[in-house]
Amino acid sequence: MSGRPTSWVFPYFDAPGGVVALAHRGFSLSGLENSMAAFAGAVDLGFGYVETDAHATRDGVAVALHDASLDRTTDARGLVAELPWAQVREARIGGVEPVPLLEDVLGTWPDLRVNIDVKAASGAVPVAEAVARTGAWDRVCVTSFSRARRRATLTALGRAVATSAATGEVAAFVGAARLRSARLARCALADVQALQVPVRQGPVTVVDRSTVAAAHRAGRQVHVWTINAVDHMHQLLDLGVDGLVTDRADLLEKVLRARGVW
Repeated sequence: MSGRPTSWVFPYFDAPGGVVALAHRGFSLSGLENSMAAFAGAVDLGFGYVETDAHATRDGVAVALHDASLDRTTDARGLVAELPWAQVREARIGGVEPVPLLEDVLGTWPDLRVNIDVKAASGAVPVAEAVARTGAWDRVCVTSFSRARRRATLTALGRAVATSAATGEVAAFVGAARLRSARLARCALADVQALQVPVRQGPVTVVDRSTVAAAHRAGRQVHVWTINAVDHMHQLLDLGVDGLVTDRADLLEKVLRARGVW
């Protein structure tokens, strides 16, 4: 395959305007990340995609939360995996917003596409159960820094959904792209449909014109995180990336409107 990918087996990638615009942990300028208020904020702006993270409580309930613990973002303390849902549900993000069930994020907005980063092995089955209960297979992208976690979630789902590459797969792909080996690039991304990556990982440049072109030749999309400056958004879109993940959904909306792809 050559050129920019335009059609996909998975409806998740059929972005209006052709750009997957992902509101990172929803949209909140007051620090209420991964709250229902933040997801509602993104939806109210017109976003069709949000990114969230998922952990499971001690009793196997999937929650939308980035950290393994409640300490940083809520008024409670403790590891989510060691606490029952009855206790986690009492925590308040920023002191005001409850920690949401992943099922509520998926079920409240039946057309919203949700990128789910599975943060721990214990979350694989609960995440799969939340997706199944809400019938959200066609509008989720399951990802993880760990290929084993991603695969465990897919096994629990029992059916194919959109996925993006884990850290090891990204490294293998970048190496193949630098070697200009289309065969190795396709092999590196054989199990996924997208690369969701930072521009740089340590000293290594992950996103540039050559890697975007190599991904497109392999039939894979490139989504870049976490891009919050307007100039950077334009630069990456000019490179031909297929999606952007941002904390500043308000700014990305204006950029895409200006480019006629909102």
